[in-house]
Amino acid sequence: MTKSELIARLAERNPHLYQRDVERIVTTIFDEIAAALAQGDRVELRGFGAFSVKQRDARQGRNPRTGEQVSVQGKVIPFFKTGKQLRELLNGDDEE
Repeated sequence: MTKSELIARLAERNPHLYQRDVERIVTTIFDEIAAALAQGDRVELRGFGAFSVKQRDARQGRNPRTGEQVSVQGKVIPFFKTGKQLRELLNGDDEE
């Protein structure tokens, strides 16, 4: 599902809201998640999952074409861990 498909589906399910307002809401939520991650914060959406950032250390890599060693700088990457309810939904665990 793309962002525009999400906006269209939410607008469909909430006919009392204008599509431009739904678009603004979705964009604001994504922007706030991105801003929190940029500050190094963790964002948890109960039942869905948690977004966080992980630090990758600098290392020595190899150029696959030449085999020459290259220096790879450290970086911060986004990480998502699914919540229990989402994992159960995906795996069909209906035992609760």
